[in-house]
Amino acid sequence: MQNDKPIKGVVIDAARGGSDSGVTGNGLTEKDLTLRVSNYMVDRFRALGVPVAATRDQDVTLSDEERATTALNAFGKDDDVILISNQFNEGEGEGAEVIYALRDTDQLARVIYEEIGNEDQILRKYYQRRLPEDLSKDYHPIIRETNPLETVIVNYGFIDNEVDAKRIEENILNYAEAVVRAVTRLMGYTYTSPEGVIDTIYTVQSGDSLYTIASQFGVTVEDLQKENNLESSQLSIGQQLVIPRVNTTTLSNSGTTYTVKSGDSLYKIAQQYGVTVNDLIRINNLTNTTLQIGQKLIIPK
Repeated sequence: MQNDKPIKGVVIDAARGGSDSGVTGNGLTEKDLTLRVSNYMVDRFRALGVPVAATRDQDVTLSDEERATTALNAFGKDDDVILISNQFNEGEGEGAEVIYALRDTDQLARVIYEEIGNEDQILRKYYQRRLPEDLSKDYHPIIRETNPLETVIVNYGFIDNEVDAKRIEENILNYAEAVVRAVTRLMGYTYTSPEGVIDTIYTVQSGDSLYTIASQFGVTVEDLQKENNLESSQLSIGQQLVIPRVNTTTLSNSGTTYTVKSGDSLYKIAQQYGVTVNDLIRINNLTNTTLQIGQKLIIPK
């Protein structure tokens, strides 16, 4: 991703379609899933105010060349356009992969990959793949033929693996939302979840450290570094940090999670759930009683 200039727009590619069903198995068909994911993404990006286009929005047959041409014409042939190609795998493996172009850095692919992992999909790898007969070229036509766009292929899982297929069927829109979340943040747009909860943004104050901030919000220092692409632990007063969402599956054994709303206090939340303020402070590693709208709290059993 080019950080020195704004991104013009995002193009969403639903692989396969029409007479090309793609991978099938366990009651799932790739062309139907890619269209569902892609249409969802287009709607979400529009709701977030992100310029977006699609290579197809219905079940039609498109060649690789037609998909590439549509993508290149959407916002112009420039490296400040992102192309997300939604695909699914076969081969009885398990988990998600992200493939990025030889012409690009790994930043976009890595952040998408990590966000999908935050939705509890198994992660395999993010990588580049070269054409065997010409190692200077990308293996996949949709990447090779859309130069200079920043193109990534997102493989959400293996349809022919029964376990992975079940996970895909139950969580595919969560994985799609993970991609929307990653791209929106990298583009510098304010991300709002489908439920309308805005990400918690914390402004660094005098005396703050990654440890104290992580403790305040019940996350880890590593979570903060990954979420904000921090290469060191050094902070500047006035710096803004995105507080990562709490992984509710990981916390399920500890209790319920609660999102702080306007007017909330620790006392009010404790009364609502029949616990004590000290319980909330202890389980969430809070260093004070100040709450932020959108902050996630674990409610102990």
